[in-house]
Amino acid sequence: MTKEKTYEPKPYSNPYLVGLSLGLVLLAAFLIMGRGLGASGAVSTAVAVGVSKVAPEHASQNNFYKEYLGDEAANPFKDWLVFQILGVIVGGFISGMLTHRVKVTVEKGPNISVRNRLILAFVGGGFIGFGAKMARGCMSGQALTGGAFLNLGSWAAMMAIFAAAYGVAYFVRRQWL
Repeated sequence: MTKEKTYEPKPYSNPYLVGLSLGLVLLAAFLIMGRGLGASGAVSTAVAVGVSKVAPEHASQNNFYKEYLGDEAANPFKDWLVFQILGVIVGGFISGMLTHRVKVTVEKGPNISVRNRLILAFVGGGFIGFGAKMARGCMSGQALTGGAFLNLGSWAAMMAIFAAAYGVAYFVRRQWL
């Protein structure tokens, strides 16, 4: 009879050490690649390349897609931000495995079903994606890269995001209680 091993999750990392490390990664991105961190550019590149494969004439005439396609116009893996996002996904999974925190679950409160939680997450993600295009950058790009440049627009965008989150939280908080 074998006894099954159970692993307790390891504690989270020190937030100050992680913040310092993230700052060093941001500095390295500026020094090596000449630009900061962000996620929406990778998604936009992937979408533009996908559209150019399905409807090349439409993509070549659309200013939005042309901005992400450039001259080579064919491969999203030529954009280093795509590798950044893949690295975040793989790195997060490895980190979760090492700390015994990987499990399939839906985080939710007792007053909401899994289905409704996923619907709210999808709708909220859609608003964040739309807002990222309107603000010309995702939350990570605005906060990290724009904040590091002391860009007034980035600081205003982040304040608006936090204000909106607090405002919406009032209406959905009972789902978590």
